[in-house]
Amino acid sequence: MGELKQVADGVWVRQSEWVWSNSVVVRGEDGLILIDPGINGSELSRLADDVDRLGIPVVAGFSTHPHWDHLLWHPRFGDVPRYATAATSHLASQARERARAMAAESASGVPLDLVALVTPLPEDGGPVPGEVIEHRAHAVGHAAVLLADRGVLVAGDMLSDVLIPLLDMRQDDQVGAYEAALDRLDETARHVDVVIPGHGSVAEGHEVAARLAADHAYIDALRRGVEPVDARLGPHADWLSGPHRSNLEQARGR
Repeated sequence: MGELKQVADGVWVRQSEWVWSNSVVVRGEDGLILIDPGINGSELSRLADDVDRLGIPVVAGFSTHPHWDHLLWHPRFGDVPRYATAATSHLASQARERARAMAAESASGVPLDLVALVTPLPEDGGPVPGEVIEHRAHAVGHAAVLLADRGVLVAGDMLSDVLIPLLDMRQDDQVGAYEAALDRLDETARHVDVVIPGHGSVAEGHEVAARLAADHAYIDALRRGVEPVDARLGPHADWLSGPHRSNLEQARGR
């Protein structure tokens, strides 16, 4: 953890100590785009140091979905546009105070006045390179970013090796939403050999298919009403037992 690592041409990742959260730096035509930078203020500052060493200006930010840990920013990144899908932008504006309160409670030194200041991404994608793939698994307006020319998928809070799929309790039929989202990500996986999840290690090569298979298997078990067999669950991850139970309850009561 702790240093900016290049995972593909013009794509770098820095991992936080907080739930193995990944900040993604992507080189676009006009400069750098920061995707989901985080988490603690000291880590954001060190990310700014890393970005400075690249010698390329930051031209935009992008948030994959409207959860507080994906809505952070630091003054050193600059006063540049910060984008998200229209649905994420709407939810972020509605729940800005809640996001700031959660950031204050869960992280340290976060510039709270900069939390959740995102605007809808232009229809042409603006400065964000690649294809933005929007779905509603995990959160309304959740997006992945496909960088097909570099063989990279920035997956947001999907395809993690440490987090099980986490259903959005505020939406109906999250099992169906996950199935649809994973089907779309299956299509994109044909074009990539690197997947960057929001939390956990970067998947490369055969690991990409394994991540998709693990999420498919977990969601399929929920669909069938049986207990998933998943390596991400167990005594080593007691902290996931609560969200896992919530998933089971929502799936059984859908």
